[in-house]
Amino acid sequence: MSPIPNSTVETAGAPVVPDTALVAARAADDKLGEATVVLAMGELLGVVDAFVVTSGRNDRQVRALVEEVERKVKDHDGTAPVAVEGLSDATWVLMDYGDFIVHVFAEQTRSFYDLEHLWSGAPRITWQDPVGHRARAN
Repeated sequence: MSPIPNSTVETAGAPVVPDTALVAARAADDKLGEATVVLAMGELLGVVDAFVVTSGRNDRQVRALVEEVERKVKDHDGTAPVAVEGLSDATWVLMDYGDFIVHVFAEQTRSFYDLEHLWSGAPRITWQDPVGHRARAN
């Protein structure tokens, strides 16, 4: 199956998120990212379509998560992040892909900033469906 650059995942009445955001979520899950969520941000922010939020238990795992997300997204459709911030201290790494952002947190930092609560109005996207199935909002 060949990747389709900049394609999106949409179900009737559900928010649209880039399929590459789901690839990023699955990549984080492959490296044991904790409590990985995909938030549809398009209606709330208008600047990006999705946030992928995950966390690692320590700085080593945070870095491994970032590397795995970057590798799997690039393998999927050739996309590299526009910018990566926070990798030096690895407490909160932000990977900007333009239409979606990946937030990789250390556990304590994630609890402190609590993006899921801050953006609680954003629909959560089911991303763990097998390949070939459509993601849907909860």
